[in-house]
Amino acid sequence: MIWLVVIALAALAFAAAAFVFGLPRPVWTIFGAVLLFGLAGYGVQGSPGQPAAPRAAIATEAQSGETMVAQRRQFFDPNLPLPRYVILADGFTRDGQYERAAEFLAVALEENPQDAEGWVALGNVLVEHADGTLTPAAGEAYQRAARYAPENPAPPYFLGLAMLRGGRLAEADELWQQALAMTEEDASYRPILAQRSAALRALSERVSAQGEAMRAPPP
Repeated sequence: MIWLVVIALAALAFAAAAFVFGLPRPVWTIFGAVLLFGLAGYGVQGSPGQPAAPRAAIATEAQSGETMVAQRRQFFDPNLPLPRYVILADGFTRDGQYERAAEFLAVALEENPQDAEGWVALGNVLVEHADGTLTPAAGEAYQRAARYAPENPAPPYFLGLAMLRGGRLAEADELWQQALAMTEEDASYRPILAQRSAALRALSERVSAQGEAMRAPPP
């Protein structure tokens, strides 16, 4: 039943954009594709059957931080102990306190400036603290992570995720394809990464084709 509500809301959003706010007809396809991509992501990561509970907004924020830490950890060896300041930073991240998490990560990276996971974690919390915007500081953090772990797919994956949130589909697609190529065949996270990469590639190609069609001179 909840899926009917989600789909109905998506349909209302499309109708409002098209007929209330005057979204041009040539970009209807692009907007619809973005809505479908969002629904697909919700189906993969969300819990549409989860019953409602009090303080839903706080629970969602905490789970967002929890998910961020869990996703990052998948890319790194779980047998290697995390530095104490990264552990503390992850605690603040799980609570949605991204500025405090960044402060502890800065201390951790002062002690160990070649900690690739620490740099990825810093990039992630800086993006979240900026409400999904890839700031120069976050971009620099991902670049340093890639420098110290050139064979790890985490830096291109999370940098691509930040670019995707900023609407930079082509760049995000390129980075996710790079991350997938770097991922070992038996990696536990490879199937979901492959699925997301394929969905993003399809969306990026569709948007590119639509843009070329809009730029083409009329017959």
